[in-house]
Amino acid sequence: MKPINTALLSFGMSGRVFHAPFINLHEGFHLAGSWERSKKQIQKFYPEVHSYDSLEAVLNDDSIDLVVVNTPVYSHFEYAAKALKAGKHVVVEKAFTSTAAEAEELKAIALEQNKQIAVFQNRRWDSDFRTVKQVIESGVLGDINEMEIHFDRFNLELSPKKHKEEPNPGAGIVRDLGPHIIDQALYLFGMPEAIFADLRTTRPNSVVEDCLDILLYYPSFRVRIKGGYIVKEVLPAYIVHGTKGSFLKSRADVQEADLQKGLLPDTPNWGTEPEEEQGIINYDKDGTTIHEKIKTQQGNYLEFYNGVHTALTQNCPMPVTVDDGIRVMRVIEAAFRSSEARKAITVID
Repeated sequence: MKPINTALLSFGMSGRVFHAPFINLHEGFHLAGSWERSKKQIQKFYPEVHSYDSLEAVLNDDSIDLVVVNTPVYSHFEYAAKALKAGKHVVVEKAFTSTAAEAEELKAIALEQNKQIAVFQNRRWDSDFRTVKQVIESGVLGDINEMEIHFDRFNLELSPKKHKEEPNPGAGIVRDLGPHIIDQALYLFGMPEAIFADLRTTRPNSVVEDCLDILLYYPSFRVRIKGGYIVKEVLPAYIVHGTKGSFLKSRADVQEADLQKGLLPDTPNWGTEPEEEQGIINYDKDGTTIHEKIKTQQGNYLEFYNGVHTALTQNCPMPVTVDDGIRVMRVIEAAFRSSEARKAITVID
């Protein structure tokens, strides 16, 4: 079977770090090239690929099977819709779209064109999250009572990427870091019944929301999602409390840092965290309290593209489906409504 011919829609940090290395490494894909608007960089890394001068050049290339929409959020809907109508499958970066309505329209277009959409939620394959998921699913903590998921940083400076800091449909932390941790919560527990959110602007000179605190209401437990740029002391990224015990885990996945250094996903021990970052579990078993460290699962973003390949060659669901993307967008929209109204908002799946 011939490899899936794939083109990127940009070769900035996202294309260079999160997509091209995995597409190029995977035997089931062929990296055809990328749309590059001004800087022509991709051939420095992949000399045999093509640098496209326009979106139209990508979409008019009949050899392209899959298009990765890794451009600013406000452009996701337009570019993904055009790619689908041009007969391409698409992978769309997070946040999937600017609105839930746009996400639902992309689903309709994909169905009309008989094409597939995957949403790039690579943090499902972080080493830390995979470990948390394993612990929860093992049942050792008993019934979950509450959980916190943090994505915190300390940086008072505004991003040089203007599309993240200037008011537009895709700006702000809720559509930047928020989709990672919202998706993780929904992946673990499904859609909540209601949401309460407090979204704030905290950094000097910021004009977009840069601090999020979202409470997800489930029938018998709660999940709190927090993120901000004024957190100097590192906190556990995952705090889980159940009827039999608790588990705390740092955010310590090494893949992004290693990719930034130029390491490739076939490096030995890829995605292996330092041993000192192991999570701490404290639980009761047969009347005895056990307090110990839990070995961290290996992280591997290549699993996302393994899933995309399987979906496109065997006509089965994508590893992160269009419906997953729609649900995240519904939570995001409910969070904005809740924060503005200062009350809990019912969510309809």
